[in-house]
Amino acid sequence: MTSQERWQSPIAPGISWYQAAVGERPTYPALDGSTTCDVAIVGGGYTGLQAAYNLAKSGVSVVLIEACRFGDGASGRNGGQLGTGQRWWPEELEEKIGYERSRALFDLAEAAKRHLMDFATDHQIDMDYMPGQMNVAHKESYRPAYYENAEIAAIRYNYPHVRFMDKAETQQRLGSTRYYCGVRDTGTGHIHPLKLLIGLARVAANTGAQVFEMTKATAIRQGSRKVTIETPRGTITADKALIACDGYIGNLEPVTASHVMPIRSFIGATAPLDRYPEVLSGGEAVADSRFVVRYFRKSKDGRLLFGGREAYTADNPRDITQHIRRQIAEIYPTLRDIEITHAWGGSVGITMPRQPFVREVMPGVTSIGGYSGHGVMLANYCGRLYAETVLGKSADLDLFRSLDVPAFPGGATMRAPLLFLALSWFALRDKF
Repeated sequence: MTSQERWQSPIAPGISWYQAAVGERPTYPALDGSTTCDVAIVGGGYTGLQAAYNLAKSGVSVVLIEACRFGDGASGRNGGQLGTGQRWWPEELEEKIGYERSRALFDLAEAAKRHLMDFATDHQIDMDYMPGQMNVAHKESYRPAYYENAEIAAIRYNYPHVRFMDKAETQQRLGSTRYYCGVRDTGTGHIHPLKLLIGLARVAANTGAQVFEMTKATAIRQGSRKVTIETPRGTITADKALIACDGYIGNLEPVTASHVMPIRSFIGATAPLDRYPEVLSGGEAVADSRFVVRYFRKSKDGRLLFGGREAYTADNPRDITQHIRRQIAEIYPTLRDIEITHAWGGSVGITMPRQPFVREVMPGVTSIGGYSGHGVMLANYCGRLYAETVLGKSADLDLFRSLDVPAFPGGATMRAPLLFLALSWFALRDKF
């Protein structure tokens, strides 16, 4: 095993199966000295790297810095599910913002899906795409809502790929009796997120963006029509800047920090399920109806990748494996003793309404984050849309900018304890 395969991220506990599967990752230099550019980007996940690539290919000079290594953040270790639409079902969004805006956001998400698939094809990124996703209900009382969801998607949103599954079909497709019904979406799928991230970093660098890892932004200021970003070994001076740190904003910028809250999310990978062909026999990804969502899928080599335990603090659990194993056994009792070969986690950014936070937080400085577990498609597309906004090509990013995303209550001192209480209550509700 090489030193890179053993690399332990300082921000993400455990070694992910994704990291083990790709072996050695490309390395990029740290910033050493001061520099100037048209656009500076803080954060080397999907959002930042897509913005860097799309700006660089249009001749804009870009400098991007990442505090750790590319792939250490949520973009390189997430659940890999693309999903469809936004974090909320379209009919739920309709109740909040009306049909026209809900439909526009749904269509934007479909454009994001097409963009991601086309990007991977155009740049020959093998991201292990596998088709299909199922959303399943852990309470029998949710049946009417799931039945209506399939009809609404087809009739009101021109999306014919979602079909209702009754209890028997749901249990047969999952290989589990734990759920009561669901919907099956054949218009989406799931990927190996780190393979996408590695390919994206390569493409951005090859296109002309200056990308640096192991370079932490320590301060960001705006003055004299320029933005200044300080790092331990140099200063970046730019006309504009993008903050794309999501759940790792820390104390860098207070407006973002008050709107995007980090929570800790964890995933485990089992040994290949060769002796359990009934588990997800169709290869679809799954997300359930709990507020604290359980999400799982099979990898291309037949492992169960299972995520579900969330922690609403900055702390890491002493043993990720035991919590993941308990949740797997609730759904698949026959897997209670299955070997868990890898267990990992880290922060993801959420907002109060579970919708992306997009805002100009100071003149010339835009912040984008808070995808709330729905970022594989949206983060990539928001990076592109930011670039198109800078280039004057599109105003589609304004669809997110116009969303009402309030700050978390309680300020810096109380927001984490209040969030812990609120989300613990929702987790308790999931049980009854």
